[in-house]
Amino acid sequence: MSRRRFTLFTAIFLFAFSVPFLAGAAKDPHDQRLKYLSSPFEAALEMLQKQIGYNFKRIEVLRRAMTHPSFSEENNRALSILGANVIETSVSLHILRKDIEISPKDLNRRISEISNVESSCAIDGLRLGIHKVIRVSPRTNSSIPAVVCGAYRAIFGAIAIDTNKSDDAGNVFWIVHGGDIGRALAF
Repeated sequence: MSRRRFTLFTAIFLFAFSVPFLAGAAKDPHDQRLKYLSSPFEAALEMLQKQIGYNFKRIEVLRRAMTHPSFSEENNRALSILGANVIETSVSLHILRKDIEISPKDLNRRISEISNVESSCAIDGLRLGIHKVIRVSPRTNSSIPAVVCGAYRAIFGAIAIDTNKSDDAGNVFWIVHGGDIGRALAF
């Protein structure tokens, strides 16, 4: 058999056995072979789920949470609003459990300190590396606090949608924010 025929035969043989292998990998989302088929964005979403300690049942909700309005009309704006409300409700609940006599002014100040775009929200988001995950247009800086914070909040909105429970999203927020609710509220 000539060398050229042997190479062609080998290529056909390898192709014939790799197609079923790859097709089977696409059917099982937990199959390790998928790592070879996924995009960098999908791999980043997998890593983000590990970092926050929550695995999405509907990954498309997390995809949307990590999509800035500059990138697509199907974006994270609504999820960010929901996430901000989840965070504020969870913070309010924890503060009021600790001190029911707190003044509304002090309550608002404490909520702002934990969920503020320029401080805690952006710091937590940058720590998670959201600026490396979020899809933005080439003209948009993914590291600016408003972009990072919008995506960070959208994660918790996405969790609330995925579980159909805002309490679950609030619990994940506290884990991501620092784990220790008492320490987070003590400042």
